[in-house]
Amino acid sequence: MIDYGKFDKALQHLVLQYQNYCGLGGRSALGEIDREAIAESVIQRFEVCYDCLWKVLKRYLGENLGLPELPNSPKPLFRIAFENRLFPAVEPWLLYTDVRVSTSHDYSGDKAGEALVAAEGFINDAVALYQKMTGESWLLPK
Repeated sequence: MIDYGKFDKALQHLVLQYQNYCGLGGRSALGEIDREAIAESVIQRFEVCYDCLWKVLKRYLGENLGLPELPNSPKPLFRIAFENRLFPAVEPWLLYTDVRVSTSHDYSGDKAGEALVAAEGFINDAVALYQKMTGESWLLPK
């Protein structure tokens, strides 16, 4: 039985911090350092969620679909998941992988901007994949 708890929690944290980031425009009292810290936190939470997602996806492909000898890297796993109809297109997942690799220990400039832009699509796709793998609705806690 696959435990989706870590992935679920990482996704919840990403969503909450992304919402916090999206609400920065209405919070004029925050200084620039605080705004940067919130943006960096979104990127870090994206990284954690991404890492949890592809690892649980590997377990799902092996245990639930019975696929033997799976690769131990995300891009080939995403291609296999696409071939098994877990999502409608593989290209966004390959983009998320590139974004994840590019942000490793560098949250500045264009790389940070790309990660923040990719976060919204990633959240939507991660929720859809969670629901597909678990057969349950994903709900953000109140």
